[in-house]
Amino acid sequence: MRQRALKVHPINYSELHTILQGKRLIAFDLDGTLIDSVPDLAVAVARTLDELGLPEPSEAEVRDWVGNGAPVLVERALTWALQAPPEPSLQQRAYDVFMVHYGAAPNTLTTLYPGVKQALEALHQQGLTLVLITNKPERFIEPLLKHFELLDYFTLWIGGDSLAEKKPHPLPLLHAAHHCQIPPAECVMVGDSRHDMAAGKAAGFTTLALPYGYNHGEPIENSHPDLVLSSLTELLLNAPLATKVVG
Repeated sequence: MRQRALKVHPINYSELHTILQGKRLIAFDLDGTLIDSVPDLAVAVARTLDELGLPEPSEAEVRDWVGNGAPVLVERALTWALQAPPEPSLQQRAYDVFMVHYGAAPNTLTTLYPGVKQALEALHQQGLTLVLITNKPERFIEPLLKHFELLDYFTLWIGGDSLAEKKPHPLPLLHAAHHCQIPPAECVMVGDSRHDMAAGKAAGFTTLALPYGYNHGEPIENSHPDLVLSSLTELLLNAPLATKVVG
């Protein structure tokens, strides 16, 4: 977990979507929300299984396994390759191999989703506090943010191994709100998966969803977010209207 000194600025709500009125903090997921990291994850998974003498999955298969952190990704890959749950010793070995392969090339094929940098820049300029809450291991967060020149937008970033719990548990979100001294009712969770929505609701955050990420093949609408966005730029004034989800 990395954090920076808090800088409090007046928020200019006149340039923001109405759902952000009265909000002071926005927490963003990373994989599937800001970046499409599956191509690099798929390569690392394939190299891991190949090193273990196991069949390699397609990128499309890996896409449905992402979202619960690296240990679960590796477990799902092994279960697919073995057609049975892996032994703990094999899972640990595979995880160690995966971390080496992914750590060697975490941003070769990974791309930033359209509108992400524009939206983060505008939200930061309007005075909102931005934090990053991901289930990705913490060691990979800062290099990826630096690579895409996003580091300066975030006050705090929390990885899946930074605290005792990770999403869908609300602890990372509540920790961020407490650290930034902002009540959960004035916070927003933006993500692409049911785990983001569950964590946001449990923490008392407003939940905003993006449909283009990784949600295990399920429509994100099934998680009943407060709002579905097609792009982060919809949070800015005069952007196309998003689709409200009721229920």
